[in-house]
This record gives sequence, structure tokens and C-alpha cells, in this order.
Amino acid sequence: MRDSNHPGGESPLDAVVRERGLDAPDGAGKPDPTGDSTCPGDAGGSGPRVARVPESHTHDTFSLEGIETDRREGLLETVLRDVDGVSAASATRRNGTVGVHHDPSLSRDALRGELESCGLVVAPGDEAFESRRASQFASARVAVATLFGLMVATPYIAVLYPTRVEWLFYDPVTVQYLQSILDSQMTTHFFINLGALSGLAFLVACGPTIRRAAAAVRDGEFTNEVAFVGGIAALYGYSTLTAFTGLEGAVHYDLVAYAVVVATFWTQFGVTDTAVDPASRGESAAEPADADADEPVAMTDGGR
Repeated sequence: MRDSNHPGGESPLDAVVRERGLDAPDGAGKPDPTGDSTCPGDAGGSGPRVARVPESHTHDTFSLEGIETDRREGLLETVLRDVDGVSAASATRRNGTVGVHHDPSLSRDALRGELESCGLVVAPGDEAFESRRASQFASARVAVATLFGLMVATPYIAVLYPTRVEWLFYDPVTVQYLQSILDSQMTTHFFINLGALSGLAFLVACGPTIRRAAAAVRDGEFTNEVAFVGGIAALYGYSTLTAFTGLEGAVHYDLVAYAVVVATFWTQFGVTDTAVDPASRGESAAEPADADADEPVAMTDGGR
């Protein structure tokens, strides 16, 4: 529901501000003529917004659609602060969420009605909580994939790669020394660490993907996720056999780690909706066909 979708560039949120005679924040007084672009004064640069919140006030968080620009973010905060009983409001367009501090006598349903009167689509409270929790887990998976990926890549870059592409290194003595390390008993501990790191990264960072793939297999379906999980599992098994048995070949825990990092970043920043719980795979199919696949999720704390 963008500004350009409304005649004259005015959205229901703009209309509410105008009808109530509210003072719009700097840079938010007029609709953005380009629709999605941010007006020059949107960012403000005036530092964090601070408000005095009474100790008796409670906090509610709403996940919603319709605040795609900084200008509309500021307008929404202005409207909410004008509501009797609201002491502070903070909207975050990036996550599609708004947090409201208010008097306990002001119900969540009343606040929800206020948001809907501004032309915003508000998710039910339980959906907002689930979206926030799923988004927090998604951020943790990105951290695990990045950290463990670096921990696996570093030994490969320092020890294994020089012995595999000797022509890139001008010092044969160094290559011979590194090869002697791999031929020693240290190799077992070396590969145990790499196998543990890459395996944990795969299980933790790609946990939702693994569960969706398992569900697809149970349903007799073959999906891209089934192929991905099966390929990584086969590569990990082959590398483990090569590292700890007499099987000839190269140990590719590095490829496992790289694949995990790429898949995790693609899931988080690509086209996959990280707010969907893999366990409710069947329920998600029952959503309306026109549901926004890129629906933002709430990440602020304190919601109900």
C-alpha cells in the first residue's frame, strides 16, 4: 500500500494526519512525489527519538504493512502519539513493526483499530510474536554460518590449499612443511575439528531447510531443498570417510561450510521468507493466494 497507489499521492495515513491537524515531522509534511523514495528530510539525522514513559505504562508491538518509507514511519509515530494514553511510539519500516508504550486502560484492540484506520494491514498478535521469534532465530543462524564458515575456511587457506595448488607458491620448502603436517598424526585432530565445525554449521544454520526437506521426502516430493540437503549430506559423508579411513581422495569440509554460508545468506537476504515456521509447512499453504511473499517481520522486543 504505497503512496503512489492513492490518488494525488495521498495515503490514508496522510489523510489522518491532515484531518486531525497534526504537525508532521520534518520532511514528512508532503507526500513523496516518487512514491517509494525517501524525502530529503526523512532520515533527519537528529539522533534517536526519546520519550518519557511512565513506569505504569505497558508496551505492545504490532507487525504491519504500509510503512515502506521513512516519511510514513514518522507520520505513523505522530498519529500514535496523539492518541490519549500513548506515551511513546516507535515505528521501524525495515522490519514492518511499531512499538507503542501506553496506559494499561488503552487496550491492544483499540491500538489495532487506530492502526487500521490509517490504512495499515496489522497482523494478529500471535503472528507478530511468531514472526519476531522466527526472525531472531534467522539472525542467529546467519551468525553461526558466518562464524563457523570462517573457522573452517581459515585452516584450509593456511594449510590445505597450498598443498593442493603448489604452483601458486614459490617456496617449495613451505609446501613440503605443510604436507609433512598433513602426513603426521596431527591430521586426525585437524579433521575432527573441521568435521565438527562444518557439521554443526550445517545442522544449526540450515536447520529449517533440513526440516522442510525431510517433510518433502515424507510427502514423496523432490524439491530443490531435498537436492541441497542430500548433496551436502553426501559430500560430508564422503569427506568423513576420506579423512578417517583409507579411502583415497580430498576432504571437502570446506565446500560444506561454503555451501552452508551461501544457503543461509540466500535464505536471509534472498527470496525465502524467514518468518515462515518450517514445522507449519502445511498451514502456510492455506494462506490467501494474494498474500505478500515479502511480508516484513517484527524484531523488536517487549511485544505480546
